[in-house]
Amino acid sequence: MKPGIHPEYGAVAFRDRATGDLVLTRSTLAARPAAEAVEVDGRSYPVVDVDVSVHSHPFWTGKGRVLDSEGRVEAFERRYGKGAR
Repeated sequence: MKPGIHPEYGAVAFRDRATGDLVLTRSTLAARPAAEAVEVDGRSYPVVDVDVSVHSHPFWTGKGRVLDSEGRVEAFERRYGKGAR
């Protein structure tokens, strides 16, 4: 790798907005100025808020929804007619 062209790679805390859970990992986002920091085990980490993580995604939590695909097809046909496909 060429020196001086790659962003810094450091520890970051990703926080799920829905559940408040933290995931500590490493990312190039550590180089950006953090608006907020969180302290975990006596160390301070920059925080990145995410909308969905493994703690709140329906697939991983087992709380998935069944979509009414038949109703969507019927609504499409009502709006655009049967020959629109």
